[in-house]
Amino acid sequence: MDDLLFLVHRIPYPPNKGDKIRSFHLLDYLSTRYRVHLGAFVDFDADLVHCDVVRGYCASAWLGRLAPRQAKLRSLTGLLTGEALTLPYYRGSTLPAWIRDVRREHDIRRVLVYSSAMAQFVLGPEFESMRRVIDFVDMDSDKWRQYSLSQRFPLSWVYRRESRRLLAFEREVATRFAASLFVSQQEAALFARASGVDPASLVVLRNGVDTAYFSADPERPSPFATPGPHLVFTGAMDYWANVEGVEWFVASILPVIRQTLPSVEFHIVGMNPTPRVQGLTRTDGVRVTGGVPDIRPYVQHASVVVVPLRIARGIQNKVLEAMSMARPVVATSQALEGIPAADGCDVRQADEANAFARSVIEILTSSEDGARLGDSARALIERDFVWEASLRQLDGLLNGA
Repeated sequence: MDDLLFLVHRIPYPPNKGDKIRSFHLLDYLSTRYRVHLGAFVDFDADLVHCDVVRGYCASAWLGRLAPRQAKLRSLTGLLTGEALTLPYYRGSTLPAWIRDVRREHDIRRVLVYSSAMAQFVLGPEFESMRRVIDFVDMDSDKWRQYSLSQRFPLSWVYRRESRRLLAFEREVATRFAASLFVSQQEAALFARASGVDPASLVVLRNGVDTAYFSADPERPSPFATPGPHLVFTGAMDYWANVEGVEWFVASILPVIRQTLPSVEFHIVGMNPTPRVQGLTRTDGVRVTGGVPDIRPYVQHASVVVVPLRIARGIQNKVLEAMSMARPVVATSQALEGIPAADGCDVRQADEANAFARSVIEILTSSEDGARLGDSARALIERDFVWEASLRQLDGLLNGA
């Protein structure tokens, strides 16, 4: 086997949140084709216990502790240097020295970089001879632009600045690397328009779903203590877009639903709920679980899975997983980006609060409609979102074909 350098901004295990789901499947696939040398940060203490599991996929690994509080302070140096704050966030470690040593020892000629911030470690002239591929996944600079629209000064200024500076860096990386990967055609097209980069160098590598894992099991018990109906949202609950989405749902959508169906409960399922999220339990019918060992019981026994995201980039794994488990999904158009699901056939789409509530009510009052949506959603996932088919594109990209 040839050697491959794989750089990731966060340890790719366990695959329990969006970025780690994709990076884990990349690692799993690459480990069957290359001797993988992995460089990744560990920014969550609970993930330290998984380091040995990750090393099992690798010929060698550098897994460095990253303290978020210190990293945030370090990122402020970008205000002095004129660069994106994202870049110094990941500096100050021994990773560059490890990259230099492992590359020399194993004569590594290929590198796959996951997330734009990690590209800074292989941008120097000494790396020009390597086959370099970047997985942007989605367009981070546009996330900052979206964030700026909902914030007041001075955060609005900071976020606009970050969007501009990070876009300049993304453009440089895409220009100097052999290929740039995105999770959907929409993300690739958005990046091409914003950056001016040749679209021919942009490749769509869609996410997949482990359909055997995310499938209904008649032996799986319900986690709910009441008859419901139960609406479920899953996701990392310290992620700003998720927080904003559930706040909007609780404030503007749930009350409309409960006017018609007062026994409805809304379950927010995901790790690290912020104080704002925890405070939502003061609203009747809202439950916040925090982290759970397995989200599948909550998804399987959900009457409807709701995805009320108004800020979203790329493909939402939470949508794919719910569809794979044949659950009826109501989601915004932003949450459905990159998923060729037909409104009214595979999912229900709604961007306005009353329309969203009406879609949920219609499913809850028609069991046949919910079952039909779920069955159609499962069939779409089995047809279009298989990891193996998507990941096979890496073979040619990393070998220059």
